Amino acid sequence: MPVMTQAEGAGARFAALTDDVGLLYGGDYNPEQWDPATWREDARLMQEAGVNLVTVGVFSWARYEPRPGVRDFAWLDEVIELLHAHGVGVDLATPTASPPAWLGHLYPETLPVDADGVRLVAGSRNHFSPASRVYREHALAIAADLVDRYADHPAVRMWHVGNEFGQVCYGDESAREFRRWLRERYGTIERLNQAWGTTFWSQRYDDWEEILPPRRMPYHPNPTQALDFRRYSSDQLLALYREQRDLVRARDPRRPITTNLMGFFPLADYWSWADDLDVVADDAYPDPGDPDAPADSALTQDLVRSLGGGRPWVLMEQAAGAVSWRDHNLPKSPERSRLESLQAVARGADGVCFFQWRASRAGAERFHSAMLPHAGPDTRAHAGIRRLGADLRRLRPVVGTRVAATVALLFDWESWWAAHELARPTTRLDTLAQLRAWYRPLWEAGVAADVVHPRTALDPYDVVLVPQTYLLDERAAAGVTVAVERGASAVVGPFTGVADENAHVRTGRFPALLRDLLRVGGEEWAPLPDGGVRLVVEPDGWRSAAGVAADAHAAIFGEALRAEGATVLARFAEGHLAGLPAVTCARTGAGHAWYVGTVPDAPLLERVVGDALDAAGVAPVLPGVRAVDGLEAVRRGDALFLLNHSDVDARVPVPAPATDLLTGAPVDGEAHVPATGAVVLIERQR
Repeated sequence: MPVMTQAEGAGARFAALTDDVGLLYGGDYNPEQWDPATWREDARLMQEAGVNLVTVGVFSWARYEPRPGVRDFAWLDEVIELLHAHGVGVDLATPTASPPAWLGHLYPETLPVDADGVRLVAGSRNHFSPASRVYREHALAIAADLVDRYADHPAVRMWHVGNEFGQVCYGDESAREFRRWLRERYGTIERLNQAWGTTFWSQRYDDWEEILPPRRMPYHPNPTQALDFRRYSSDQLLALYREQRDLVRARDPRRPITTNLMGFFPLADYWSWADDLDVVADDAYPDPGDPDAPADSALTQDLVRSLGGGRPWVLMEQAAGAVSWRDHNLPKSPERSRLESLQAVARGADGVCFFQWRASRAGAERFHSAMLPHAGPDTRAHAGIRRLGADLRRLRPVVGTRVAATVALLFDWESWWAAHELARPTTRLDTLAQLRAWYRPLWEAGVAADVVHPRTALDPYDVVLVPQTYLLDERAAAGVTVAVERGASAVVGPFTGVADENAHVRTGRFPALLRDLLRVGGEEWAPLPDGGVRLVVEPDGWRSAAGVAADAHAAIFGEALRAEGATVLARFAEGHLAGLPAVTCARTGAGHAWYVGTVPDAPLLERVVGDALDAAGVAPVLPGVRAVDGLEAVRRGDALFLLNHSDVDARVPVPAPATDLLTGAPVDGEAHVPATGAVVLIERQR
């Protein structure tokens, strides 16, 4: 692998790896749980299955350092040499996610404290406070020795810092670090008081030392204090990642470094993390019993791809079958597992990995599925793993290619956090549920989308969707407005632009910063009664009246709006908001802007999004193919992925003669996509 400089960009190191080996395939490997004879069997079976990368050492700290200052790497030397001899690369992890028991015993201040003031103990995992200086000193020491020993080993292809960062601590050391963070953010205690609105409930602070994390309180905490603590906690975890990343990078400038994110994870703002990862990696465990799982997985995959600016990413963990941590763990068939993996590749993944290679005999995850189950290699599950390995080798032509999208779906962690603080109009208006509902019409129509931060430049996008986005600043609002004025379509959802960055409500009619664009003004937020209310749909204003039902339904939430130049497309038919607008559309500049001031039923929302797509000239990747029928169409580079999530075979017209990369078979006129199967088409040269 050639030496990469920092200036060549985050993606260059990872691109060099995939250019060398193709799509990455493998999973977590925990050899410390097994004897050397099993290691040899594992290496042979990995080679036969087409595995080319395994993550090693995530939870090995106690094995590396059984007592303070002692080092035992001899067993890892043997494992790495064995894997290398069988052509299996190593994604070597710093083992800092779970400290050895002796660290918490000798230094109890390293253990986390919850919001009730209870200090947690060792015996599970993630038992450390991110703010603990003692923990961080020991973590850096073991990471440094690991990196020094293996930085030049040819088996090491990638570095993996920690694991699923998500720890939150409310202890005294965290309180001190929180105050330091606040000083950097606000500068003076007066500015903090202003930002937190501490005139309310006599909450004013006179000294930094008076400030604590939002621990358990008699009643509702200050919402800005709670929001800032979420920001601090995410930044603290990022600082923890960065110091280990920097240690690795100083010793090894060539190999990519990452850690495993967790999709729409609520405890870390991944927009602030993305630039620090050479490749964005994600852990995903969709529920086999959830009929919405294929669409929700696609949304998460689009998020992960978007975090990296559209570059290829890695599915770092998924389940080969059932997980072990839900109340009722439905199994996943090998066919379903294969389809989920191919869906990730379709949406930009250049790596597909699992937790884990060999099923554990002991411990909390002993019933979690694995690439190699307890029953051994002569099983349906392992046969599926071998088949997937062969599939991924055939898909090498897609390595490094991208998914092109002209639709932007706005999402922001800070807005999500603020919208879910206590004492709001309703707890039923869920940010993530709204995001998924707004994404669904795109997925069903086969329209590619990027998930973008609200302050992202929107120049590449013809359609901008703004689901329930509680915090919206001037820059973001201006970006949406400029996009519409140049000809884009924008659709804005309820309870958007309500508050500023301090979670203070913007006064005047809402949505304050978008009122001129949308040409509506709101005066009251009005949660709807159980059962919802009817909407009357107006035929005028729709791009085509054909197919527009005369009435619809709204649930959960509404707003008292008045049209200020917008065309009313639907009104509330009953209840507190009877006769008032629910859905509007306004022409602004060369584009159109819709406002959806409620949570409409799926057909009406689909119609609004469809009108926005039509107005902007955005067409499906394959007209006539709809995921609502179980068939998902995604174009990545020159490859057209057809993924059948249904239990019925499908036949799909294809626009030109093609070859199925998975089988090598020619496809002319029509593609046959088996139930729970896939085809990947590359157009043949005429």
